[in-house]
Amino acid sequence: MRLIPAIDLRDGRCVRLFKGDFEQETRYAVDPVALAGQYREIGAEWLHVVDLDGAKSGSPVNLPLIERMRAAAGVDVQYGGGIRTSASLEQALRVVTRAVIGSLAVTDPATVTEWFTVHGPERLVLALDVRLDDAGTPMIATHGWTRASTLTLAAAIERYVPVGLRHVLCTDIDRDGALTGPNVDLYRDCAARWPGIEFQASGGVRNAADLAALSKAGAAAAVSGKALLEGRLTPEEIQPFLRGA
Repeated sequence: MRLIPAIDLRDGRCVRLFKGDFEQETRYAVDPVALAGQYREIGAEWLHVVDLDGAKSGSPVNLPLIERMRAAAGVDVQYGGGIRTSASLEQALRVVTRAVIGSLAVTDPATVTEWFTVHGPERLVLALDVRLDDAGTPMIATHGWTRASTLTLAAAIERYVPVGLRHVLCTDIDRDGALTGPNVDLYRDCAARWPGIEFQASGGVRNAADLAALSKAGAAAAVSGKALLEGRLTPEEIQPFLRGA
């Protein structure tokens, strides 16, 4: 399993949101370009970068900054935030390795299916964000987690299996930024049901033990922002999940 450091950008700064709430923002006194370099120095070969300004405005905002981060660190980047048209997708893919598609994958599957045909499954990551209902079923939420849907995680995934879906970033919303531990059972179930899909676990990672548990569950990657920024994961203990993982 590979650890992918997450960097969230807002107003050119590195921030983290609590459960996706723009009103619950923590700012970190670190330059995003410098942070990308630091992660590369400890062995990270990928970064997960979220353009919060783009997500809010509806089109990419921070791509010039992300291009500087990628060039300075020499890493692959998967990027999300504001990709809602073919033009914005193409704009992003000129800068980054993979584009993360969120709400549009739920609200406009016809368009996103076409994108898989045009760009190929290796260049697209579906961000499927879930909350568990009373029965424990993962249900999709959209639009920055502000809107619930009647679509299950399973139904969302099955829509894209025919076009070769390869990468899914699945976030348990109630654990995001909360440092309460990841939903290991969720990723174990996903990996067992869809062995041909590489699931990226997001939400709740606290320590190296959580990474080991996700690896054992069959997750292909874990995305972590807050635990890395706050030093809860040391460079030494995360080495097995970085370069060459």
